Amino acid sequence: MRIKTYIIDAFTTALFKGNQAAVCLLENELDENTMLNIAKEFGFSETAFVVKQNTDSFSIRYFSPAQEIPLCGHATLASSKALFTEYEDLPKITFYTRFGHVLKIFRKEELIEMYFPLHNTEKSTADEEIKKALGISEILNCEYNKFHNILLMEIQSGVVLQNLKPDFYALRNIKTTVSGVLLTAKSVHKNYDYEYRYFFPWSGVDEDPVTGGVQSFLGKYWANKLDKKIMRAYQSSARTGSMEVELMKDSVVIRSSAVIFSSGILHLP
Repeated sequence: MRIKTYIIDAFTTALFKGNQAAVCLLENELDENTMLNIAKEFGFSETAFVVKQNTDSFSIRYFSPAQEIPLCGHATLASSKALFTEYEDLPKITFYTRFGHVLKIFRKEELIEMYFPLHNTEKSTADEEIKKALGISEILNCEYNKFHNILLMEIQSGVVLQNLKPDFYALRNIKTTVSGVLLTAKSVHKNYDYEYRYFFPWSGVDEDPVTGGVQSFLGKYWANKLDKKIMRAYQSSARTGSMEVELMKDSVVIRSSAVIFSSGILHLP
């Protein structure tokens, strides 16, 4: 079996920045074990598997090296970039996820515009072991998102956020039921509204370089705090990345760019 593949840097306009995702363009669905093995082989935080349904509709599934992920922003952006490259006259895409989401994607000149669902958060309590392993002593607020199974913690300083050096060995050995922890703070950069970092060693990757899927609840969180509908978000990881986030009535719009690093053929027996 020969599968067309792409490796794409998402949420950036420059190579070697943003978040890497592998994209596999399939003629037919693969079994879950094969998709998981492919994701392990690539080793990126997510690999997307895309199957064409009709002219502009596709199914999409996401796998980390450890498990299937319900929704992933950067792998959706990377998949959109791959499809807009494959089909040059395609103006829009509809993705259908395994977990029931319908994602509308539009080509906007150099940008790609993605409509993601809105998810709520609820008040929660920060785990002291997790705080210690992350290297933070105080938080302003703690919320929990059920769909992604992510704990959100707001801290006071964007400078502290950028300079954090978590103890990933300690994190990996903490027994927790959450899939990941999202740290966020008001941005220290004048061109951005908020920044964040995302850690999920329990799901196969220590830190996601840039994540878009969390905007389904993080965008709403900051829109309420800042009383703004359109915001600029910055991920202060080592690779960095950014996006524009707009809160709509029943969705969040994410606008950003992606750069193709490579394309090729994956060979399966």
